[in-house]
This record gives sequence, structure tokens and C-alpha cells, in this order.
Amino acid sequence: MAKELGQDFSAVNFLTVQEVASLMRVSNMTVYRMVHAGELPAVRFGRSYRVPQNAVESYLKSAVVDGTGTHGASGSAHTG
Repeated sequence: MAKELGQDFSAVNFLTVQEVASLMRVSNMTVYRMVHAGELPAVRFGRSYRVPQNAVESYLKSAVVDGTGTHGASGSAHTG
């Protein structure tokens, strides 16, 4: 079935929600929210989720702030 989807899972390292939360220094609930929102892909095994390690790495790379944005919590640009 993996071949039908065009993916080879033999080399994928899966992490538990707890491992992802620890790595990202967030709560387990935050990881579950990210999975349910589609921000982080996951595979469900029964009642448990496993997240591909490369997906976590990609998410973290895309979330890096380069410091050129605006300051403040709202994130809106000031033209003043």
C-alpha cells in the first residue's frame, strides 16, 4: 500500500507526541492541536499518533524567524 501512495516508509523515523513536544518544548496538547490543524503530518496507530521526524525538522526550519520582521505581538507593520 505504501508504494501506491508513492511513499517509502522503510527509512522514516517516527516520533511519539511526547517526543515531539519535548523536542519543541511545548505541551503534548500543542502537538495534538498542530496535528489536528494539519500543520504537522502524523500517522495514527490505534489511539496513538506518530509524527515523522523529517516533518518536525521541516516544520521547525519553516518556523525560523529571521529577525527582519516587525516587533510586537500583533505582527502588524507600522508605516509611521
